[in-house]
Amino acid sequence: MRLTFTAPLWRWSSRSDSWWFVTVPPEQSDELAELPLPPRGFGSIKVTATVGATTWSTSVFPSDEQRGYVLPVKRAVRVAEGVPDGGTVTVTLEPVR
Repeated sequence: MRLTFTAPLWRWSSRSDSWWFVTVPPEQSDELAELPLPPRGFGSIKVTATVGATTWSTSVFPSDEQRGYVLPVKRAVRVAEGVPDGGTVTVTLEPVR
């Protein structure tokens, strides 16, 4: 499965350091939730994520507040791709089994 979407980055305000996320749209979040994967911590799903020319291994996490899964986008990715804080990114996710 490969999911591609475009969404804005948002800052998690619960911490003092800068954690930036992108929310997986509802339809794609539903597809992820239906995957027959073994349970992981916090309900996370291991994925390979790509923004621009940068690909990395990470996880998406369910968020009741965001009503779907959220993807952390680390600073190194944002810098490498020239994405400003709060900018919009196109993301490709591939779940890892």
